[in-house]
Amino acid sequence: MKIAVLDSGIHAGHPHVGTVAGGIGVTAAGFVDDYVDRLGHGTAVAGAIREKAPDAEIYAVKIFDRRLSAEIDTIARALEWCIEREMDLINLSVGTGNAAHRDRLLAPGALVVSVAGMLPCAIPVAGDPDCPRDQFRYRDGVFYASPYPRPIPGVPPERNLHGVSFAVANMTGFAGQVLRDVPRDRVREELIRLRS
Repeated sequence: MKIAVLDSGIHAGHPHVGTVAGGIGVTAAGFVDDYVDRLGHGTAVAGAIREKAPDAEIYAVKIFDRRLSAEIDTIARALEWCIEREMDLINLSVGTGNAAHRDRLLAPGALVVSVAGMLPCAIPVAGDPDCPRDQFRYRDGVFYASPYPRPIPGVPPERNLHGVSFAVANMTGFAGQVLRDVPRDRVREELIRLRS
């Protein structure tokens, strides 16, 4: 299974991530070969996914470089790249309050895991700090997962990176687990069934 991580890139070979199957850097001007993570965010997101979907082929789709924000054209171009390469899951831990932007980020046929209420997606996610990292919840059309990435020994969870980005990553990992057994068009339905 192929999982695209649209984020700040991935530090290939990080012990929590392992091998990266490939990647691309996406800018407002086009594509570049650089998908190295200089912020650490994308690597932590990929580590959370890898923990739950260890056999996945993870692809870094770098849309952030020196800060965690991107132009809408960059995100749209990155989604197109993922669709053209038939990614099975797309982890998109970003959102926008601009309704016009949301319409530009439609990804027909793609299984996008993203922030609930912020983007059109198949698997909308919100963070739930009371949810154990090895579980998720579902209610009222939204999946809830832990907002914490894979723990770092000796670092309290609240001092590590955390937030809805990691709830999305954890949920992408759960979707990856389900995708091993059901076709892509049934993943959401199966996730709901598991929590019914």
